[in-house]
Amino acid sequence: MQIADQKVVTITYDLSVTNDEQEKTLVEKAEADSPMVFLFGMSGLPEEFEQQLQGKQAGDTFSFTLSPEQGYGEYDQNALVDLPKQVFEVDGQVDSEMLQPGNYLPMSDNHGNHLQGKVVFVGNDTVQMDFNHPLAGMTMHFDGKVVAVRDASKEELDHGHVHGEGGHHH
Repeated sequence: MQIADQKVVTITYDLSVTNDEQEKTLVEKAEADSPMVFLFGMSGLPEEFEQQLQGKQAGDTFSFTLSPEQGYGEYDQNALVDLPKQVFEVDGQVDSEMLQPGNYLPMSDNHGNHLQGKVVFVGNDTVQMDFNHPLAGMTMHFDGKVVAVRDASKEELDHGHVHGEGGHHH
């Protein structure tokens, strides 16, 4: 079975990023004991990532590079935001363990959209948050293998995500 829309895809991979000096650094591994499982065409992954896998089948290997434009976009300085510290108060208290630089926090904007923010700096009255995707501005290199491809169930298609092993549990 080939990778195509509405198929559940299981892959293993190594993800490396390239710095300004063109040196590669391994940043993520999806190995056989914890592979990446996603619903092709509905994954939310960069379009070019899926295009590189389309048509492959179990046992096929892959190796490709995505530019920032093909991945998560360029780093946006406007996504670096200073927020009042009281935004992080719960019952009148700020959890200093939570507000450590480098921590990612689930947040929502004024429209109720959910996003992840990375704590960059904690001042006396403000907290600087970075709402860029962690891989924004990076050239990504994927080397991996297709482990399995199967038809998605009606329930998975209705919900827009994989259920069961490696997927979402209700």
